[in-house]
Amino acid sequence: MTASLRTRLSTSGTGTLVSRRELLASIGGAVAVSQTTRGVAAQTLGDGPLHIRVYPGPVALRAWLRYGFDGIRDNWPPPFRDAFAAIEDAVDQILTYAHERDRLEGLEAHIERARLVQFPLSATPLSSEAVFPSRETVLEVFRDQLRERNALTGSTCHVLLCWAPLNYRVGYGGTLSPNAIVGAEIDGTAGDAGTVANVGATELWDSRAVTRNMAIHETLHPFLPSAIVEDVGGSRCSHDLGTAVRTDENTLRVSPMATAYAGPDEFGGGTRWHGRGCGNHDAFHRHDGYEGIDHWTYTTELSEATLEAVTRTLERLAGQEPWR
Repeated sequence: MTASLRTRLSTSGTGTLVSRRELLASIGGAVAVSQTTRGVAAQTLGDGPLHIRVYPGPVALRAWLRYGFDGIRDNWPPPFRDAFAAIEDAVDQILTYAHERDRLEGLEAHIERARLVQFPLSATPLSSEAVFPSRETVLEVFRDQLRERNALTGSTCHVLLCWAPLNYRVGYGGTLSPNAIVGAEIDGTAGDAGTVANVGATELWDSRAVTRNMAIHETLHPFLPSAIVEDVGGSRCSHDLGTAVRTDENTLRVSPMATAYAGPDEFGGGTRWHGRGCGNHDAFHRHDGYEGIDHWTYTTELSEATLEAVTRTLERLAGQEPWR
């Protein structure tokens, strides 16, 4: 059985003629906020446990120049669009895996482009936070804006695509407790999860292939509680569900959950920067070693361990399996 995806996308064009109002939007001008939302579909949800909303953050003028202002009318430049498409593909893989095994029958995924999320300067103190806000601050401001929009449903994964290529405090992205796992109602939270993928960092320091993989990586984290990860992979670290497979003697192909963790913990070890979270190559679903590797490639194909772990999470969110 094939996966059933219902995705709402913007249908507006992306011409290269740019108005003054749209130019202001590219650098965060409040006067143009309404312009950037034109053509973005309404945020609606269906029944079921798999809801993902993807929100674009402001993009620097220099980046818009680089991409010829493609996508400025709705604030979706090519890297954001490719990240969104990669997330769609990952969900398609998960549902296909589940349906081929007669699991999650009838489940639909609702993956939506949401409106631009601005980062108000008033949200940070006059300190380094104003220049390089921490991941915690970014996620807190993101959560506040979701609350103001009445977007919290109790079961949605909210993904922020940000453009902060020099913000070492956000890194490639991530999520933080108590809003790290979809469906987990901790300290009075609603059960929605928030996560951020720093597309600006992967585009500046790495490649579009890494952008796609890290968008998937950060989106799936909220569907990978440590208990299920351990049941599937024998480790509580979700990065260990990934793979790093030699395709020839000097090439390693890396899957999404292993991206930023498959190489040595040093500058340029696979990705330009190494991930700061857990990751033990001996515990990976498969890792063929990086000795002699001088060429790194990236695949959006999820490992079987990742597919199984997310499927189990969705079964429990759907009430088909008990939480424990």
